[in-house]
Amino acid sequence: MPEIVVAPADAAYFCPDDDTIMRAALRAGLGFPYECNVGSCGTCRFELLSGEVVHKREAPPAWSDRDQKRNRFLGCQARALSDCRIRVSLFDNYRSKYPPRRTSARLVATEDVTHDIREFRFELADPNPFLPGQYALLYLPGVTGARAYSMCNVTTDGVRWDFQIKRVPHGAGTTQLFNATSIGDSLGLDGPYGSAYLREDAPRDILCIAGGSGLSPMISIARAAAHSERLAGRSVNFVYGGRGARDICGEPMLRELPGFGSRIHYYPCVSMPERDPEHVWKGEFGLVHDVTLRLFGDRLAEFEIYFAGPAAMAKAIQQMLYEKRVPPEQVHFDEFF
Repeated sequence: MPEIVVAPADAAYFCPDDDTIMRAALRAGLGFPYECNVGSCGTCRFELLSGEVVHKREAPPAWSDRDQKRNRFLGCQARALSDCRIRVSLFDNYRSKYPPRRTSARLVATEDVTHDIREFRFELADPNPFLPGQYALLYLPGVTGARAYSMCNVTTDGVRWDFQIKRVPHGAGTTQLFNATSIGDSLGLDGPYGSAYLREDAPRDILCIAGGSGLSPMISIARAAAHSERLAGRSVNFVYGGRGARDICGEPMLRELPGFGSRIHYYPCVSMPERDPEHVWKGEFGLVHDVTLRLFGDRLAEFEIYFAGPAAMAKAIQQMLYEKRVPPEQVHFDEFF
């Protein structure tokens, strides 16, 4: 098993032949930086000082010609072929309270949330808790590479991990899940990952912003916040955006929580009501970041903010929060591609 030595920290750990340099570091309790976990963002980039590695994903999007010339690789894709010495800065904020584990998970139930979002409930062979808002990598039969999906439930024993997943037209991963995965089937699971988890020590009210399958981690955060003794009395404001009325969801889950209507508030919005002529929309209209700005405006800096959704939505929210001068330490999201 190759040994990986990290400069300048002089930390060392072992990387199994079938693992990646970044994930093995996280399992060893080291704060190796990362975001997307699938080779698209480049956050986990490191310099190879000695040794030999190979990428599991051929030509990952974030691996540039400049990286190759400078002997830099992506930690989430790099597999060690020998003992290695690498250069990367480690940060404590990337260390998870519950180090990620690889195990198998058995599908025990499903439930449709909307016309294209379904909740999948799994029981883990090797239970492991996670923090509200984190995600996992799922390895699906017949699908090349892992798919990252966020959990929607809250757990203390880590036996069950639930995911609210949006069907992607012609997507290999969701086609396998929606069409070819049955109750009782097992698949590979690796997690938890992600740094956009609920901060129970934050002294502010909470604002969750979601679109599409970004519903899943925001529901997990809302559920945990509603039952947290440390957050008793804090408000939870939940903004959810969809294209048409049939895309809107989340309210029934929030209504089950203590304090709905008093400390838990739900704000749905649609951006293209004409796509759904069978339903008359009487609520907020506009893109989710514009609606959030109308609702909260100059108060945004008063909140602890969590968001998840499509890449364009996430980019627009980041720009909005920057313009409203929301301190970066109050903003939490995981970058997916």
